[in-house]
Amino acid sequence: MLLDSDRSILLVVDVQERLATAIHDVEAVVGCIRKLLLAAAELGVPVLATEQYSKGLGHTIAPVADLMPAGAVIEKINFGAAREAGFMDRVRKLDRSQIVVAGTETHVCVLQTTLGLAEAGFDCFLVADAVGSRVPLNRDLALERMRGRGVQIVTSEMVMFEWLGRADTPAFKKVLPLIR
Repeated sequence: MLLDSDRSILLVVDVQERLATAIHDVEAVVGCIRKLLLAAAELGVPVLATEQYSKGLGHTIAPVADLMPAGAVIEKINFGAAREAGFMDRVRKLDRSQIVVAGTETHVCVLQTTLGLAEAGFDCFLVADAVGSRVPLNRDLALERMRGRGVQIVTSEMVMFEWLGRADTPAFKKVLPLIR
């Protein structure tokens, strides 16, 4: 199954101030998340984001928050956002079947959120180069576990090219620099 920009939601999980500095290779992860946010804006893909206990972990870091639409952030206490009151209502109101997931930490909130969304019947696509954990082994095992549960493991380039679908559009010319 290919991604379709008309059926997708981009979900950015918990890329927060007090956590981001501890994430392995955080600059690369944030760079890929920013590319996805820019592509989503160009292609009309709705964006949602979560913040885990922002009182303790802070808010979404500026390089990511600066690219998110107003009202995108949903506060949560549950590690798995699908268990958070109101979260699934927000997702269902967008009336889209594909959820592209990026963020931190891969083996905790990203994993639990993604598996919860998959269990609820959404087609989930985990962006491997746009997720991170403090310890690479935790990230790697989480990817393996999600793949085993039917989550599609993709890269940010795969997402952008599939959202674009073709090369002869004005959007392609605007998104292409993000890929290069």
